[in-house]
Amino acid sequence: MWIKKRGHTCLMVSTMVSVVVLMLVLYGTFGSQQMGSSGLTQDYQLLGRPLYKLDLTWPRNPEVFSGQVFAVAVNQFTGVVYVAQRGDNVPKVLVFTTDGDFLMSWNTSTLEMPHGMFLADAASSNPTVWITDVGNGPYGHCIKQYSPSGKLLQVLGTPGKAGSGLNPLEFDQPAEIYVHESGDMYIVDGDGGMNNRLMKLSKDQEVLWMHAEKGQGLAQFYIPHSVTVDTSQRVWVADRGNKRIQVFNSITGDWLGTWGSCFTEDAPYSVRLTPDRKYFVVVQLNTNQISLLDAPPVGLIGQCRMVSVIQLAEEVKPHLVDLDLKTGALYVAEIGAQQAQKFTPFSLGGKFL
Repeated sequence: MWIKKRGHTCLMVSTMVSVVVLMLVLYGTFGSQQMGSSGLTQDYQLLGRPLYKLDLTWPRNPEVFSGQVFAVAVNQFTGVVYVAQRGDNVPKVLVFTTDGDFLMSWNTSTLEMPHGMFLADAASSNPTVWITDVGNGPYGHCIKQYSPSGKLLQVLGTPGKAGSGLNPLEFDQPAEIYVHESGDMYIVDGDGGMNNRLMKLSKDQEVLWMHAEKGQGLAQFYIPHSVTVDTSQRVWVADRGNKRIQVFNSITGDWLGTWGSCFTEDAPYSVRLTPDRKYFVVVQLNTNQISLLDAPPVGLIGQCRMVSVIQLAEEVKPHLVDLDLKTGALYVAEIGAQQAQKFTPFSLGGKFL
């Protein structure tokens, strides 16, 4: 892969030189157009600081994608990537290695319309895959736990019944789940359904706290779409319908702050933290962007600051992402392109420069 840096004219006046140098650092533009392993041209641009580059070798068998790709989840300990897709008569989950080899598909009838996916207990001998199902059929409106081979282990919610909001454990198009190493679960429920909720459940599925009011105010939601938890007891929620990210204390559920200035053109769809905890990876589907935002230090939320943008081609429609916590590799589920792609960090030894 080659990356071409566009030239900038440097003026001789010292004050103008400083301005140009600053613009180069903050807004430098890099472009790439290469032939991928699928034989299709991969178009994207890197705006700002170049932190990631496309891995054109992943996957080695792109022809196995046969539906709309909605979610990805990575087990960095076993080197396995799970990809969830939708469509008639297509396997709902494809399994690859992090090197790009296709391993298997799940031939399960228990998934209707997978939306979000999360890999729990990755370091244990019994890792599991959690998938939210937003289907309207007999298996939908649930959150499901599977073995790595696709065996259904547990179901949260009542299959086929959309929750009304009266019962916390009945869901209406649940968007995503994040399972903490403690076993506590954070769920955003309401991918277009009646519910607009963020809840925290204990590992025994007891409700520890919940925000369940629709609206534009503090701690209110409109289509909460993605959730992640950092190491500073903060919960970050992509509040898609309100074009913002809201932040909460993971222990008490108290509201801590809001980021909105970075999302004037399009809403955040996915939010994840890089392994070095320096950046949040945020996806904007309609503008076909993957953005990296500075992660604030403990005790500070402030306003968002965009550091780097991966500008994808038109109609790619990136939806949700996940990161390999060992190498920092970024995997992106793309609805429009009907594929998942891998981006690797510009780094030495798997660490960001």
